[in-house]
Amino acid sequence: MARHFARIEDCLDDLLTRVGNRLTLGIPLGIGKPNPLVNALYARARANPGLQLRILTALSLEKPKAGSDMEARFLDPFVARLYGNYPDLDYVRDRHKGQTPRNVEVVEFFLKSGDYLSNDYAQQHYLNSNYTHVARDMILQGVNVVAQAVAVRERGGKTEYSLSCNPDVTLDMMPLLKSSGHKVYSVLAVNRELPFMENDAIVNPDDFDAIVEDPSCTHTLFCAPNMKVATSDYAIGLYVSTLVKDGGTLQIGIGSLGDAIAHALILRERHNDAYIAATQALGAPQTDVAPFRQGLYGCSEMFVNGFMALIEAGVLRREVFDHEGLQALLNSGRMTTTPDASSLPALLEARVIGSPLSAADVDFLKHYGIFRDDVLLRGSTLHSDGKTMPAIPDDAAALALINRHCLGQRLRHGISMHGGFFLGPRDFYEKLRQLDDASRARIGMTRIGFINQLYGQESLAMRQRRDARFVNTCMMMTLLGAAVSDGLDSGKLVSGVGGQYNFVAQAHEIEGARSILMLRATRQARGQTVSNIVWNYGHTTIPRHLRDIVVTEYGIADLRGQTDATIIKRLLAITDSRFQPELLAIARDAGKIEPEYEIPEAQLHNLPENVKARLSALSSANLLPDFPFGSDFTPEELAIIRILQRMKENAEHPLQMVKALVAGLREEKTVPAAWLERLQLDNPETLREKLLRQLFIGNV
Repeated sequence: MARHFARIEDCLDDLLTRVGNRLTLGIPLGIGKPNPLVNALYARARANPGLQLRILTALSLEKPKAGSDMEARFLDPFVARLYGNYPDLDYVRDRHKGQTPRNVEVVEFFLKSGDYLSNDYAQQHYLNSNYTHVARDMILQGVNVVAQAVAVRERGGKTEYSLSCNPDVTLDMMPLLKSSGHKVYSVLAVNRELPFMENDAIVNPDDFDAIVEDPSCTHTLFCAPNMKVATSDYAIGLYVSTLVKDGGTLQIGIGSLGDAIAHALILRERHNDAYIAATQALGAPQTDVAPFRQGLYGCSEMFVNGFMALIEAGVLRREVFDHEGLQALLNSGRMTTTPDASSLPALLEARVIGSPLSAADVDFLKHYGIFRDDVLLRGSTLHSDGKTMPAIPDDAAALALINRHCLGQRLRHGISMHGGFFLGPRDFYEKLRQLDDASRARIGMTRIGFINQLYGQESLAMRQRRDARFVNTCMMMTLLGAAVSDGLDSGKLVSGVGGQYNFVAQAHEIEGARSILMLRATRQARGQTVSNIVWNYGHTTIPRHLRDIVVTEYGIADLRGQTDATIIKRLLAITDSRFQPELLAIARDAGKIEPEYEIPEAQLHNLPENVKARLSALSSANLLPDFPFGSDFTPEELAIIRILQRMKENAEHPLQMVKALVAGLREEKTVPAAWLERLQLDNPETLREKLLRQLFIGNV
């Protein structure tokens, strides 16, 4: 029976009394962390060197921080507005400063992308683990305390608790702990800002040791604002969208590429003529470009804002069910989600039910809504709608009566979106809070071991995940088909493997499934444009024997089952043309392609300006907005951001900065007063403020 605590400190007193002074704390990734409780425990460790604290987690988030006076003028009001009373994690602050106490160790299996490349402590304490192995590895690391933020609601006179944003690892860990006899002190900290999610996310409070209802545990959720979607991102999204099969399964991630895919799928649904014209202009395949008749099912470790947009657009509507026989009948078209005269014969033929119906058969039929709730079985007779009839569905006369008086209106307990955790912009959380009961019930937040792999549920999962498109992002691709997604050849980790390997492996096991790895063809490095398709690289996330589909803004390369020479040719076809000659020469020198091979003329024009030209019709029709799903920035702030970015670029080139300052001193440009007011530069007083004002004006 869980003990309830009104104060964090009282819970910590109980925890230390029961567990002792050697604590290994497991907390979720992302926003499921109970930050105030973690900070209070960390403060005790800082004050008491005799308390040994290890923290096992991932993706420790912190509010954006300004790197200069000008950035602070813009960022601080934005952060105050967006993040409210969100409490940063104190161990994150100390780790950045190199001030983590000797009696504290922070171990993460996924780092905030790029933030810790120069942080030796974080690099040394990185735990390289597939997402599906995290629960196991936390136990191997000796976890003896787990803590998580939870949502709460009152329903039917009962208090219910939901793991909300993070059932991912917790639901994997609980059975492992039980079967191994490993003892932990488990804490649920109530954050009333968390959306209450149903299905597997609802937990029995008696399975936990403590529930903390300290008001400080309720705070603003960390949000990840939508990113601007560039034209090249839209090109990638449009290419990917043509590979998505109606009635299939979709996995995408966070960020501008995920948003580009979701928006492209909505264009396919709502603006199909313009969509087809754009995909034709790009030279994308035209096999799957019609609007959706069946819709899609989402199965993704991360439930992102793009999926919410697909739900709202009616694209994400294919429901799956946790019964293998029922799912098989739905897949074959022998049943639909609306019970009718063909339903019971199909279930009988598939031996899902028998005749006469047993009590278990009737319970099954009622649970999934095939039968009405008021149907009763008494002996060998069904009672419903004030009528009685033989419970013999293989008898034509009895079946006619059963169909007339017992059938429900629609199947129940279907899920159109399975997710392991969620993170997104502020309005995404609000939409989750405002879901009606029916929509909320179709979202299944669940354990990562179910979503990211097939083991233990192979037959059901393969039926649910038909025609899956597992779409992930990588940083680089070698010309022989290996992907670099999480680290550098120096050994430095950029982020983590997460679930990428699992999804790629799944795609090779499920009939009709494909793994799609996206990458931008180029990047900027030290002021130079470099190719993200390279000959070779000293770090690999996805080995080349698992190659499948690769997409850049220049096209689609289908690599599955192809020889090395063909792989090279197909990847060169989607490489930026500024780098094709060099890569082709390396491949020739290595003897991996025929000496006489030349890249076809049609593939020699892979340049950013050509991508923009091909998508100009969509852009002109305002169908490729910078922020397809809205922005937490105001229009005024978006305009200021563009100028601040120009200032930052010019700061790397002193001559340009001087020119901008001179231009600002002339004050020839008209700058809206609201922009200067927003930056607190409308009435500059100090010399520094006056110079900043002039630099800003000079960069307009």
